[in-house]
Amino acid sequence: MQSSRLSTDPDDPLTAAIAPPTNETPEERERRLRQEEEAKRISDEIDERLKLDRAAWKRHKSTFKLLLLGQSESGKSTTLKNFQLAFAPKAWKAERASWRAVIQLNLVRSINHILDILSQEMSKTPSPTSPLSSPFLRPATTQGRLDNQSATSTNASTIITAASSTASDLDHSSSPSPTERSSSPTPVQFTNMHALLKLRLVPLRRVEADLKHLIGAATDELAPDSSVSPDQAVEDANAAVLFDGTVSRRRPAEFYVRSNNSWRDALRSAYQGLHGEGDTRAVATLDGQSKLEDATEIIASCAEDMQSLWNDPVVRDVLRRRKIRMELMPGFFLDDIARIAVRNYEPTDDDVVRARLRTLGVQEHRLVMERSGVSSLATNDVSREWMIYDVGGSRTSRAAWFPYFDDANAILFLAPISCFDELLQEDRRVNRLEDSFLLWKAIIQSKLLAKCIIVLFLNKYDLLEKKLRSGVQVKKYLPSFGDRENSAPVLAQYLHQKFKDQHREHSPQPRRPFYGYVTTCINTKATTSTLNAVRDGILRHNLQRADFV
Repeated sequence: MQSSRLSTDPDDPLTAAIAPPTNETPEERERRLRQEEEAKRISDEIDERLKLDRAAWKRHKSTFKLLLLGQSESGKSTTLKNFQLAFAPKAWKAERASWRAVIQLNLVRSINHILDILSQEMSKTPSPTSPLSSPFLRPATTQGRLDNQSATSTNASTIITAASSTASDLDHSSSPSPTERSSSPTPVQFTNMHALLKLRLVPLRRVEADLKHLIGAATDELAPDSSVSPDQAVEDANAAVLFDGTVSRRRPAEFYVRSNNSWRDALRSAYQGLHGEGDTRAVATLDGQSKLEDATEIIASCAEDMQSLWNDPVVRDVLRRRKIRMELMPGFFLDDIARIAVRNYEPTDDDVVRARLRTLGVQEHRLVMERSGVSSLATNDVSREWMIYDVGGSRTSRAAWFPYFDDANAILFLAPISCFDELLQEDRRVNRLEDSFLLWKAIIQSKLLAKCIIVLFLNKYDLLEKKLRSGVQVKKYLPSFGDRENSAPVLAQYLHQKFKDQHREHSPQPRRPFYGYVTTCINTKATTSTLNAVRDGILRHNLQRADFV
């Protein structure tokens, strides 16, 4: 009624404003109608966009947002893969094949790393056929002390003290005894077989380059330093500094990919083409198929030589003297050469979880729960769809964490407990365990996260067991550990209590619940059980806070 009155009342100001001019020409009328039609189209688009935004807001409101936080190599990406395996097995199976190239690259990089070390040592020998070889020389050592005046030091420094104690290097090995340091090392005896292995495994260099290109690794990452020459920068990238200033060798700088799914999509398309699926007409896809076939063929043909290299006692002795423990490095598959270096290799779940691929930036993964847990929780939409964010753990990447804090429902913080005697790669004055304590404190005392559920994973328990069994003494690096038993269970319990104490001391909410677990994320069965408990616990807590249960 009102609109009808407005449209007919000549005194109404709105009617007068929208009425066409009395002296309007046909051309002006046509132009006016086109403008009105365009205005209506824009108005309809805005209405549709608002409608979509409201729908997206409703979906987002029912989506559970989980952040994976922790320093570099703490196990965040491995935990994300465990989430996929445990709760979305169909989606996991669909992308499992794309990890085949990553696993092959992990294996080939390990072999090429050993070949690099072998070449360095053989270059000190006049000839592999000579009965005499030059002595194996350890890198020169210098004495030094960790700078304990860092501005980032907090009460965590009372837990970890690195002042004049002898430490292991970043490759998880114990330092040589005083007797070993004072005695001359026995010569390394190389033979023609070592030279032959080097020649026969040369094709693996091209395989590594091809697989890097396929996966999308643009470059090897070296820490820039304008104060040193390029050659020195490369040398520094291959050096590890111990707590006492000793220089040792470690694995080469890692390659990386940007945090998106493009590499998975590219590999999936290439593998589908190899099996006669999908569109194989694209040049890029055909090139990828060719490189994948060549890489698999070369790796299979080199399987016996790779086995011989890895099992060779002289090679093992060289690695031992350099204090390089390949089995403790991420992406270790040298014990699985016979199974992986075959033409029909298909990755297992454990292989994919153990595979190492460094990513830069924030990985955003949408996880739709295919397996419901507690039935009362599964009836609510919030328990079905999760957004999991895996953020970069290096110091230069941590500034990107804070925008994700605002609406996070839960945080899963990973602290690798096997690194109590290691230094950060990006800052060789800082102990890795101390860095985890500093990060933990910053997270739990953040007011942005005051209502956020925080779960702690004390990860890499398996590496901790191996390290302590090799003879590393905890009290050298953690004086507060005292004369407790030098065993993994005792140290894990000790660190669990320390993290819990910091949680209680610095949390903005005094009664915030503490969830702490000792984990080995490459153990899929044990981790699945832990993740089930974590999921149900944090969902129940979240729903209770929202008055849903």
